Formats: sequence, structure tokens, C-alpha cells
Amino acid sequence: MHIHAYSWLGEKELFDREARRRLPDRPRPPVTAEDEEHYRTLLETFRRSELPPLETSLWLLKSRTLIRATFEEPKDAAAWLGRELTEHAPGFLSHQEADTARLARLVTTATARLTHGTDVSFGFYLGRTSFLSLALVTCTPNHWLPDLSCPLTP
Repeated sequence: MHIHAYSWLGEKELFDREARRRLPDRPRPPVTAEDEEHYRTLLETFRRSELPPLETSLWLLKSRTLIRATFEEPKDAAAWLGRELTEHAPGFLSHQEADTARLARLVTTATARLTHGTDVSFGFYLGRTSFLSLALVTCTPNHWLPDLSCPLTP
């Protein structure tokens, strides 16, 4: 198992458009060629989008260019999370979210979850209109979707 790190910082308005963050439903039989083409177009749009998926593990379907880092050890992945939290904490809308003791607990919890093969995902408001999404996704296999292949596999 290894772990991929993902981050997204953008307008909250975009993040709130859940339809763009949802994996499209596969057409149900009977399926026409047009249904299949429409599904493939929606799937490709989902894969190319930089928006965080609604389900954390579905980051693995996204472009490999969105991977910010890859780690073999949960503690190293959690350390990346800690650095990201520290970097962005001054901009958190809530002072409680930026509390250093709270951030340290998030990193500790992330280490434990990743050690057990579970994905980690956090989101924070930055200012009034921005949103930060941070995710650590286990790969090969993923706990929730073990059949997903690693995006770094050729």
C-alpha cells in the first residue's frame, strides 16, 4: 500500500456544485450507443476536473497530474498534511479550526487512519469565498474501492 496526497484550493461556489464532483451513473440496460457515449463524456469530464470528488477514494480516477505527493509510510503522509495545515491555518475562517493543538490532533488521527488503510479528507473555509480540500488516499489497494487501479500504474 502507498498513499497519494491531493489538495484543491478554489472558490467555494465551485466546490458546492456537487453534480460536477459526483461520478456519473452508468446507463442501465437497454443501453444505446448514445447512452454509452454520453456516459463516457461525463466520465471523462469528471476525470479531468480538478474539483475534489464527493467520495475521497475517487481521487484515484482523476488525472495523475493532480497528485501532489506519494508516500510509502502513513507518518510521512500525515507530515505532509501537517505542513499543508500549518501553511493555510492563518487563513482559516474559524480561529478554532486554526488552533495548533487541534491541527496536531488531526495529524495524529490521520496517521492512525492511514495505518489502518483508511482515506483521510479535510476541508476548510479560507476567507468568505474560498475553500481548501486536503486528502490522503490509500492506493493498491484502496480500502473502500479495492478494484480501482493506481493512477501511477502505466
